[in-house]
Amino acid sequence: MTRGPSARRSDPRRLGEYARGPSALDRDSPLPLWAQLLDDLRRRLRSGEFGESFPSELALADSYAVSRNTVREAVRRLRGEGAVVSGRGLRPRTGSTAQFEQPLGALYSLFRSVEEAGLEQRSIVRALRTRRDEGVAARLGLDAQTDLLFLDRIRLAGGEPLAVDQVWFPASVAAPLLDVDFTRTAFYDELLARTGVRLTGGVERIHAVVPTSAERTALGVTAQVAALAIDRLGFAADRPLEWRHTLIRGDRFGVVARFTSGGVVELDLAASGRSLEGALA
Repeated sequence: MTRGPSARRSDPRRLGEYARGPSALDRDSPLPLWAQLLDDLRRRLRSGEFGESFPSELALADSYAVSRNTVREAVRRLRGEGAVVSGRGLRPRTGSTAQFEQPLGALYSLFRSVEEAGLEQRSIVRALRTRRDEGVAARLGLDAQTDLLFLDRIRLAGGEPLAVDQVWFPASVAAPLLDVDFTRTAFYDELLARTGVRLTGGVERIHAVVPTSAERTALGVTAQVAALAIDRLGFAADRPLEWRHTLIRGDRFGVVARFTSGGVVELDLAASGRSLEGALA
């Protein structure tokens, strides 16, 4: 009779990151079985063992020799992380867990980053209109009564929510974009094609936030998943033209700083209002 994984002690050779198949769960461990199962399923997902499909609760309960309640708790958390997608009457499948990294100090396009990762980028456009916003106008050095183009989108990567993106631009410049279908196109590409304006630089601030209930719904995450708020002031030459606020899933996005000996790194301490600038030793 074949012994299930729960009936044997953990074999260190099977606990490696790239080992395939279920690892034994330790019933003598103070760590709950569902937490051990969750860790092992994460390992197997990272290794690509499941492909696009994902085992049923019954199959997992059998292969790990645990109850379906234990399986449900682990899979519930995987769903919250976006690693597994399932619904009533639907077979579970692995989610779009591709991680997107952006370099610090670069004027990047989220649209292009998603496409380069091999995923389709689409947007759900929630608003595209002109409006007035005193706070944004002040950031752009404009009169409070200035009309602004406002674009509000939920950005999808591979069909899964990635970010909530809001863009403001002076309507005097960006009015031709009011006719654009932003379901599947890049803002900067349309801006250049229709107005001849190209952003050349900017200032970007990134900080961690706790999403509101409405924001979690838009991002498709649970309360256990954090988010990053990205505020960008974009310039064309020396003129500030764009204010952008993006709320992006922290489990799918990161920033990268590359530097060399003798380079200069500037860190802004938002809490203290001071900046640190120094040469790397």
